[in-house]
Amino acid sequence: MSTPCPTCRGGSSAPRISHVVFSAAPRRDIRSGLLGFVAFDFAGFRFDGVAVRRTRDGRLVLSFPERTDSRGNRHAIVRPLDARRQIEDSVFRALGLDVNRDDRR
Repeated sequence: MSTPCPTCRGGSSAPRISHVVFSAAPRRDIRSGLLGFVAFDFAGFRFDGVAVRRTRDGRLVLSFPERTDSRGNRHAIVRPLDARRQIEDSVFRALGLDVNRDDRR
């Protein structure tokens, strides 16, 4: 499914989320909190392989891809800083997921 985010359009000068595509995880992974993977366009970049997860306390979060070096250390490939909440809110809305921001940390 490819769903442009309706809340990211309009006259705003802020970068927009678009071309959101979701791939569901297998049931065995869903039980452990991995709901699936999402790809989307944001600020002139294509993000792919971003995990959609439900935390133990029930929050929805995006986990961005990372790599592991030869020593076993993990390194973020991309790490949104100021735009993380905007990205999460927009992606979750595009996927039709109702997220109460007051419950998020």
